Formats: sequence, C-alpha cells, structure tokens
Amino acid sequence: MATSAYPPPPPYYRLYKDYEQDPSSAPEPPPPIDGNYKVFGVEREINEVLPSLESRQLYPKGPNIDFKKQLRTLNRELQLHILELADILVERPSQYARRVEDISLIFQNLNHLLKSLRPHQARATLIHMLESQIQRRKQAIEDIKQRREEAQKLLGESLLVLDGSQTN
Repeated sequence: MATSAYPPPPPYYRLYKDYEQDPSSAPEPPPPIDGNYKVFGVEREINEVLPSLESRQLYPKGPNIDFKKQLRTLNRELQLHILELADILVERPSQYARRVEDISLIFQNLNHLLKSLRPHQARATLIHMLESQIQRRKQAIEDIKQRREEAQKLLGESLLVLDGSQTN
C-alpha cells in the first residue's frame, strides 16, 4: 500500500464549503461527552479531580505555597536530572531506569503544581475581564457626557440664532 508524505485532509472539510455564503449551513457541534473518554489509550474522566501526590510530593505541603519558587526549584532539579541521565547513558547505560523514574516524578510534581494554579489563573482572568469591562463602560459614559455637552451647546447656539432671526 502506498502512502504519501502529505495525505489528503479528512472529508469533513466538505461540510463547510458553503460557510462563507451561509454560516448557518455548517453542521452543529457534537454534544458534550458524558462519562469517560479515551486519550492515547488511557481512559479519563470528565470531571477529573487533581490527585494527591502523597509521599511523592517534592515541594512543601500547605495552603501558603510560593508557587514561583517551587516551580523554579523543580525546574532546576529537572535540568540536573536530565544532565545526570545523559551522563549515565554514556557511562552506565544499564542504570538509566532510576533516573527516568526521578524525571517522571519531577514532571508529575510540576504538573500537579501547575494544575493547582488553575483556580488562581481563572480568578485573575475573571478579575482582568471585569476590570476591562468597567474601564470600557466608564469610557462610554465619558463619551456620552461629552456628546451631551456638545449637543446642549449646539442647541443653545441654534436657539440664539433663532431668537436673533425672529427679532429682525
């Protein structure tokens, strides 16, 4: 069987051929997934809870974690372990498994720290969005006030012109 370097696109693109002229001609999005789903052969849950690292946690526990400091520390450890893995692969290739496990543990801890920052990120994003909405609304109010003053000034001038033309 012959294969090409660039296979043709899947046939789904034909469903959107009239989208430019009629955007409502596109198919509806698929319904949300219920239950579990598979990604790369691993079954996942829809409402996946952040698992605990328990005894495999490499950073201090508690609510007051300095995320920036811990991420930097884990990143440095990761770099060090990767260099050590390169040395081991050159000098003692049969003993690489332990270093790969250590690197995997560091990645798990990095992933755990980053996932635990998601609520903070969502909150900061929401605050930023609300602040920008407030700023846009204040700007719109200022524009309306300015236009109102201009309209009042124009009305006043037109009344003066009308009064002056009626007295003549």
